[in-house]
Amino acid sequence: MRISEASTRSGLSVDTIRFYEKSGLVPPIERGPDGLRRFSPENVDWLILLYWLRKTGMPMKEMRRFAALYRQGEASIAERKAVLLNHEERLHKRRAELDRCAGVLAHKIATYKKIEGEVS
Repeated sequence: MRISEASTRSGLSVDTIRFYEKSGLVPPIERGPDGLRRFSPENVDWLILLYWLRKTGMPMKEMRRFAALYRQGEASIAERKAVLLNHEERLHKRRAELDRCAGVLAHKIATYKKIEGEVS
């Protein structure tokens, strides 16, 4: 498939895909006789993973490390898993922090409703 379709399927913009490719985050993409990229389903699956890693706040440096480990093959599975587990832990901490923030906002909103005489 062409880059526009890979973009639609992965959720990444065409520019982001090109940037990720130049940054070494994407395995080499085959090109057709016309010189245009031809994305395989596996390429798109990888782009989807990159989309979610970035969406969850994984730093680019860590994404590059993960991609480099991926290129090493099965020998790096334990290290890749460790990268993901570390990121998962950061997400759990961030979720707890956001829950605390939501609690503070809910308390303040309830205070304003009480001041305005609204029934809670």
